[in-house]
Amino acid sequence: MTTPIPTGTVADAVRGHWADRFIPAGFRPYARLARLERPIGWWLLLWPCWWSAALAAVAAHQPYPNPWHLLLFLIGAVVMRGAGCTYNDIVDRDIDEKVARTRSRPIPSGQVSVARARLFMVGLALVGFLVLIQFNGFAILLGIASLGVVAVYPFMKRVTHWPQFTLGLAFSWGALMGWAGAFGRLDPPALLLYAGAILWTIGYDTIYAHQDKEDDAVVGVRSTALLFGPRTRPMLALFYGAAVAALAAAVLSAGGGVLSMAGLGLMAAHLAWQVRRIDVDDPDVCLMLFRSNRDAGWLFFLGLCADAALHHL
Repeated sequence: MTTPIPTGTVADAVRGHWADRFIPAGFRPYARLARLERPIGWWLLLWPCWWSAALAAVAAHQPYPNPWHLLLFLIGAVVMRGAGCTYNDIVDRDIDEKVARTRSRPIPSGQVSVARARLFMVGLALVGFLVLIQFNGFAILLGIASLGVVAVYPFMKRVTHWPQFTLGLAFSWGALMGWAGAFGRLDPPALLLYAGAILWTIGYDTIYAHQDKEDDAVVGVRSTALLFGPRTRPMLALFYGAAVAALAAAVLSAGGGVLSMAGLGLMAAHLAWQVRRIDVDDPDVCLMLFRSNRDAGWLFFLGLCADAALHHL
């Protein structure tokens, strides 16, 4: 039996975060389940949504992305990331007990029971559903369809070295949603954006996975970090390069112009910096580079927004 540890002492949690300072002690384990102290997760889930909404504005010659949709996507990204993390922790609780970085998480440490974690997950999912039904019927059905990919993701690392691909399918779904929310259908720009976001996800999650590669090898968990090993830098360049190419094709097929491409160019430069800076044997560098993808997302998004404004003039 796992020995409970004091609330708030989770090995891989961010220290001194507002979740520690302001959330009552009894609720902190649930904040940990939702990873509230690590916003990078919902940022990475949000970016394909916001990119898609901005790309739709470019295509429709609107001056900016639909603000209501941007807000809905923000709320949805936060709550559904929390629900997804809770689901992963429920499924992975036996593995988490064997990994130093994760054995102090709320479920394996005994801070939250599996039954309570399930209730918490359902509550977050209900909030996400309330967000989803604010969109048109096509987007609602499309959002529901994403649950199939989300459901199988935690099991992929047990059967393939490519769980990062499945994560990409799930985390990039918003690239379809923003376009569907604007037009009530899917068109080539959205599909190309989705492909680019998947490739980007494989890249950044490979960086993240290098933090756990020794423990993963011991417990039998697979990842692209273990698959690529010392070839990570050229493989990262390959996936990031392909991501930029697919995103460029999405912009051009939507009628985007120089400002969209400039934003993408800045994002490409940022990704190239990650490739040069990567040290697969330094977990701190890997975590820093992984988190920096929030900034990469901003560069592309702001370029799309500037292009939409220019198109409207």
